[in-house]
Amino acid sequence: MSLKDSLIGLFIIFIWGINFVVIAWGLEGLPPLLMGAERFLLVAVLGSIFVKRPSIPWRWLALYALSLSFGQFAFLFSAMSFGMPAGLASLVLQSQALFTLIFAGLILKEQIKPVQVLAMIVAGLGLYVIGSSGGHSGASNMAMTAVGFGLTLAAAMCWALGNIINRSINQKGYSANIGLVVWSAWIPIIPFLIASYYLEGPELIINSLINIELSSILALLYLALIASIAGYSLWSYLLGRYPAAQVAPLTLGVPVVGLTAAAILLNETLSWQQGLGIALVMIGLIINSAGKRIFTLLSKRLITNRS
Repeated sequence: MSLKDSLIGLFIIFIWGINFVVIAWGLEGLPPLLMGAERFLLVAVLGSIFVKRPSIPWRWLALYALSLSFGQFAFLFSAMSFGMPAGLASLVLQSQALFTLIFAGLILKEQIKPVQVLAMIVAGLGLYVIGSSGGHSGASNMAMTAVGFGLTLAAAMCWALGNIINRSINQKGYSANIGLVVWSAWIPIIPFLIASYYLEGPELIINSLINIELSSILALLYLALIASIAGYSLWSYLLGRYPAAQVAPLTLGVPVVGLTAAAILLNETLSWQQGLGIALVMIGLIINSAGKRIFTLLSKRLITNRS
């Protein structure tokens, strides 16, 4: 990558890593499902002004929106409201890469390579270690509940399904760019509002809107304008200039920023068991993104040494 594009990549990692701390701040004043509706309302209204509607049938927009937008963020926001720490959420959500492999094999019939199986085993072991670590109280009382952990995994599965739908859209000859992100945002608003009405209640909705604080408004603006519109626009720009295999590993930096930001801004701490699980998940993700190249280089080096 050029220096400019490398800096753009670092900027994306930073804003997506900070995103989890901003979600935690937003949830202090808003219930999770209502916050999801308001986020995508802002994305749809503000984005549609500047981004042309893509020539993608509404059924594909709906599938993308219900999985990646509604499913992912309904589960993620709810998980964090149930006590899933922001830093760990940024890491566990990256298991979407492994779920994408599984769904690609089951739905798209894509072949899963041995190195990818190894990556899933290592990362799966790490997730098990994190999930079995139980609650841990630090300065900010960061109790990680089993419900929060399970909901974060569900969010990762929805993200993975969204990736499969994204691939299918591209395979059908449509352009899955920022226009898809913006115009599909009109769709999840409805299920978010319905779910909020029945699960959070009209009284909480009204009180939250009447008493909304500046911090919640700023959090919504960040989630909509920075994390969604700016982040995905720049991400699409990089994918348009470089191979996906070169761009995709950048997401490995997101949990690093997320964990660091949560420690500094939210005073979150980790137990040794959670730290071990994080290390295993990161190793699994690295094997998945670069394992084939690493094994190829090692094989060439062994052959060279023998000769």
